[in-house]
Amino acid sequence: MSRIGRQPVVIPAGVTVDIAEGNKVTIKGPKGTLEKALPIEMEIKMEEGQILVTRPNDLKKMKSLHGLTRSLINNMVVGVSEGYTKVLEVNGVGYRAAKQGKKLVLSLGYSHPVEMEDPEGLESSVDGNKITVSGIDKEKVGQYAAEIRDKRRPEPYKGKGIKYADEVIRRKVGKTGKK
Repeated sequence: MSRIGRQPVVIPAGVTVDIAEGNKVTIKGPKGTLEKALPIEMEIKMEEGQILVTRPNDLKKMKSLHGLTRSLINNMVVGVSEGYTKVLEVNGVGYRAAKQGKKLVLSLGYSHPVEMEDPEGLESSVDGNKITVSGIDKEKVGQYAAEIRDKRRPEPYKGKGIKYADEVIRRKVGKTGKK
């Protein structure tokens, strides 16, 4: 049986869960509300402050959906109670990030500044060379952080570009001169 799918999702205080027909799960918490339609094959039950996910049979597809469904519910519960953040670092001479209202303005060595609008439900802040993306939906936070990183990926020679704070860049040795 799925090790992840078997574990119950514990609901913290201040979080309410509503499971409608068709496995439409709505979770409300202190940070906001998340709603998601989950695979209808899975059986989602609430018991004593916990959510249990069970699968109908042991087909390969059901096994994979079992763990996925449980993880999605857990991510929603953590999102509405604590929220998610991703931290990116801007490295390089002349590379800068600034905030103008709801716009993130990046100078990344191009002939023009790159402007990015914060998506709905997400917030970004700039502190020196660090960009912090925060929100309640794990998927949206990760997607927006990835889009920011894609504007100038870190290069392997000097490490210039935008990288995640916990990312390690594999450095390459540059070319050597003639003797």
